[in-house]
Amino acid sequence: MSHVLYLDFDGVLHPEDVWARPRRGPYVRSPHGHQLFEHAEVLGDLLEPYPAVRVVLSTSWVCRYGYTGTVRFLPHRLARRCIGATYHSAMRRDPFAQLLRGTQVLGDVRRRKPAQWLAIDDVDEGWSTFRDQVVLTHPVGGIAHPPVFETLRDALERFLE
Repeated sequence: MSHVLYLDFDGVLHPEDVWARPRRGPYVRSPHGHQLFEHAEVLGDLLEPYPAVRVVLSTSWVCRYGYTGTVRFLPHRLARRCIGATYHSAMRRDPFAQLLRGTQVLGDVRRRKPAQWLAIDDVDEGWSTFRDQVVLTHPVGGIAHPPVFETLRDALERFLE
C-alpha cells in the first residue's frame, strides 16, 4: 500500500460539536444549521484525481460504532477507499483513547508502513514530529473552510509527487 490518508470526522467532515443520542445516533449539536458529513463530498471531489489513495479512519467514532458501523456513515465514494482504522477490536479501548491523535496515527503508520501518508485532523495534539504530514482543519468549517481547502489541495498534490 503506497498512499494512505488518515481521516478524522469531527471538525473535518462536519463541525466538531457532535453528540450522540441513545437509539438515535450522532448529530451536530452546534452551530445550528449544520449536519453530519456536510463536507464529505468536498473530500470526495479532492480525492477524485487520486484513485490510489486509501483511507484509514482515525476517528473516535470507530471506538463507539466499530469499524464497519463507522464506514457506513460515509458516502460510497469515500467508504470504498477505506481499508482500516487506527483503532481495532484487538486493542484495549480506554488506553488507546487516552493517546493523542498524532500518537495513534503514528502507531498505525509503524504497523502499516505506507510509502506516503497524510492526516486530516482538527486537533493540534501529538503532531509536532510530523507537522508537514497533517492538515489541521477549522472546527466548524472543517475541510471546506477556504484556507484549509487550499492547504489540503496543495498537500494532496505534494503527497502524491
